[in-house]
Amino acid sequence: MKKYLWIAVFSLMGFAQGGYQIGDTVRDFSLKNVDGSTVSLNGNKTTKGVIVAFTCNTCPVAKAYEERLIGLHQSFAAKGYPVVAIQSNDASLSPGDSFDQMKARAKEKNYPFPYLYDESQAIAKTFGATNTPHLFVLKRVGEDLQVAYIGAIDNAKDPGAVTKHYVDDAVSELLDGKPVTTPSARAVGCGIKWKSM
Repeated sequence: MKKYLWIAVFSLMGFAQGGYQIGDTVRDFSLKNVDGSTVSLNGNKTTKGVIVAFTCNTCPVAKAYEERLIGLHQSFAAKGYPVVAIQSNDASLSPGDSFDQMKARAKEKNYPFPYLYDESQAIAKTFGATNTPHLFVLKRVGEDLQVAYIGAIDNAKDPGAVTKHYVDDAVSELLDGKPVTTPSARAVGCGIKWKSM
């Protein structure tokens, strides 16, 4: 019995540690946007990078960060770091995260960035995303996009309690040609609702 328990623990650890690490090159992908178009991650070669945000409609933590996500896009898109939001929850487990509900939410909140549906959950698994929200800052190196930051947007759900602006600082440092001082911070929020195996 103990042997099987340890196997299960190591399997879970392996799953949790999967996905991209700092410095990895990200494979391009295309997903359906809420406006019906198909968006490719590396489709715009003129950007300096991308802020990829795994988020959703229903998680209270994701909702608490919604305005800050919009703010990141407004602050950095024109400087070459647009936000691309991705919703990966299984809609059968979380009906409020269906594609139709995504379209409604994006319209209601007037999202200025693409909101993509990772229906197969393949992109979340490739990145190693576990929570909503879970952020990945990617910097352009030649034709490629490489991971420069992974984790939380900042260090407090309550905007008034924030003392560390992880994503804001990471992108600002990259724009200044500096290394990212804090390349990772634990993502907090609701766990992604995975399809049953």
